[in-house]
Amino acid sequence: MADLLKSVELDPAVRLRYPHELSGGQRQRVGIARAIALEPQLIIADEPTSALDVSVQAAVLDLFLDLQDRLGFACLFITHDLAVIGMASDRVAVMKDGRLVEEGLTDQVLFDPREDYTRRLVTSAPVPDPLQQRARRADRHRL
Repeated sequence: MADLLKSVELDPAVRLRYPHELSGGQRQRVGIARAIALEPQLIIADEPTSALDVSVQAAVLDLFLDLQDRLGFACLFITHDLAVIGMASDRVAVMKDGRLVEEGLTDQVLFDPREDYTRRLVTSAPVPDPLQQRARRADRHRL
């Protein structure tokens, strides 16, 4: 168990703590450790960073990517967060009402989407620059 906790960058002493004594990022890492314990070929991660602040999100995603490289499993990320998609995905599938509307390489789908729904989805994501956000909103209203 100690090696498993170390593999997700946790101190093995964490095993002696209760879940409510762990931070959100630590709880997420414990979940990842549980997921990789059986050496799966595929991990399905449903909103794996949704309750984490941005810096912890990045650390958890980096951990996922590192573990994928080391352990060789595939990962299906289910998320509404386009930043997570951009950082962690090679391919993207966009769904609407339970139906696949577009899929392809991440850069193609995020930066040159073919489908109107995907374009609206991408342009609705917030960006830190208020001028860029205003321009995106104007573009979205023209779609």
